[in-house]
Amino acid sequence: MSCHENNTKSKENDTTVNHDHSTMMNHFRMENDHRISLNLSPEMAEHQLMNMRNHLVAIQSILNYLSKNEYEKASEVASSQLGLTEEMKMMCASFGNKEFENLGLEFHNNADKMSEIFKSRDQNKSLEALSVTVNSCVKCHSTFKQ
Repeated sequence: MSCHENNTKSKENDTTVNHDHSTMMNHFRMENDHRISLNLSPEMAEHQLMNMRNHLVAIQSILNYLSKNEYEKASEVASSQLGLTEEMKMMCASFGNKEFENLGLEFHNNADKMSEIFKSRDQNKSLEALSVTVNSCVKCHSTFKQ
């Protein structure tokens, strides 16, 4: 067997091992996932995923603006895309779980506070406010699953 053949075979085995390990870890995670299920319909689950992805895009935009010291733009994104609106209040309440609703409202309220803090142009306070807002995401995703 040539070195190339041996190296190719080794890579194939590595891929198999990595795949087997990944499959095993996913199975382990699913069995040990003690988060609360929201028992969403497929349509509602897709809608909620879209909302979460939009929130993530907004956070990325905010990070980008903060890195350029464009605090006004970061504030606008925080307010318009993450802030608490009547629509968001209704959305948070529509899942039938009070704890989920409260965490969602906390997130959107934190986003509004963050938006105001960005207007101060204080980098440390802005990063702290962003951290508090993202921590709301972490708390919710650590507690709930679709």
